[in-house]
Amino acid sequence: MVELQQLRVQEAVDSMVKSLERENIWKMQGLMFRCSAGCLHQCVEHCHASLAQAQALVTSEMEKFQDRLARCTMHFSDKAKDSINVGMTELKELQVKRRLETCMTRCVDDHVNLIPTMTTKMKESLIHWEIAVC
Repeated sequence: MVELQQLRVQEAVDSMVKSLERENIWKMQGLMFRCSAGCLHQCVEHCHASLAQAQALVTSEMEKFQDRLARCTMHFSDKAKDSINVGMTELKELQVKRRLETCMTRCVDDHVNLIPTMTTKMKESLIHWEIAVC
């Protein structure tokens, strides 16, 4: 069950990253190369700066997302571990595991639902850097 949730998150994040690359990053790379082609050395650094900032933004947002998801899943994992006692019946242990799976699914659902808003915010920021490259 946990593997299924990991796959859901991975697919949602991959889709978001591909969208950002296709709609923003590649466009910025093209603008940067055109900018650089008409420059002397000092100008080239200016042309590359916006793309570097954009890539840093995406990396930072992805790290924050991963940290939030990890904290959520770790919280419920710790609660499940705290609920398991020595001598606990198999039925009770199974109930704890099912509760953990339900909580993990909720974590994934909550975080996958954050991706569209996160994507929109990043795209809005990236548009400003696209303008700066021009």
